Amino acid sequence: MDNRVRDEAAQWFVRLQDGPLTAEERQRFDAWRAQAPEHQYEFDVLQGLWGATDLLPKARLQALCDKPVEPPKRRAVLRYAVAASVVAIAVGLGLVSGIGQSTPYSAEFSTRLGERRQVALPDGSVMDLNSRSVAAVRYEKGQRSVELKQGEAMFSVEHDAGRPFVVVAGSGQVTVTGTRFDVRRDEDQTRVAVEAGTVKVQGRISDQAVTLTAGRGTHVDTQGQVAAAYAVNPEELTAWRTGKLVFNNATLGEVAREVSRYREQPLRVSTAAVGNLRLTSVFKSSDTDALLKALPHILPVALRTLPDGSQEIISR
Repeated sequence: MDNRVRDEAAQWFVRLQDGPLTAEERQRFDAWRAQAPEHQYEFDVLQGLWGATDLLPKARLQALCDKPVEPPKRRAVLRYAVAASVVAIAVGLGLVSGIGQSTPYSAEFSTRLGERRQVALPDGSVMDLNSRSVAAVRYEKGQRSVELKQGEAMFSVEHDAGRPFVVVAGSGQVTVTGTRFDVRRDEDQTRVAVEAGTVKVQGRISDQAVTLTAGRGTHVDTQGQVAAAYAVNPEELTAWRTGKLVFNNATLGEVAREVSRYREQPLRVSTAAVGNLRLTSVFKSSDTDALLKALPHILPVALRTLPDGSQEIISR
């Protein structure tokens, strides 16, 4: 990781400790975070370490925070030094590597329309959130858990046989000790796809479980029924992490659902027959207008704008 990015993350972190940002500062901060995934990642690392200072002895923490009165021009530098000291101690205590496993941790992360976010978790695991996603993270003694309240997330889980990593999404539950997998929560189902390692997917019936290995997936319906494992292409399903929408013989119904994640107004299909038409193509998730313009040139369809501002794919 570029040291410059770490320095910038630390400078923003220290500035936020001083109080609310001005409108101009907030705009610059949001632009900096959106510039590259590693910017948000480094900022999240600092936040996680700062939150872990509850483990520090009170006297030691106070000694770190006490500082002599200095001219204003040096204030930011001193605050940066304090933050760096806390980070160094946190690393020394093993907070990043997971030595402090008994310390409870809870946080909620979310993304806006079109935003992707990478979150570093306390044990070294990484969670990538897709557009319009919300995830609540809770670590306790003996278990690491995440509730995917909406949207989609890719998890790279650090191995820890003593603390399973559990993701709950709708009627489904995914349990692992260390692996890489994607979970997507839709209104009618929760989908799981594995890139590496092994996961166990359960529904509402505890003894009904499906084990997935790399290149396999399943889904859980709203009644908690788990489908049998089937082959998936993890690279296609997680192409959103690089800003791509990959459709390989996908139905227009599936395309409309996916595209709706990246638009202010939903995209619909007018009939089941239109929804069953198939599409194979690749588009940018940041430019779904280009996809809509291309559709009539690829398939016998047209676009119609509805009174509420949403759009519908109709037969031509």
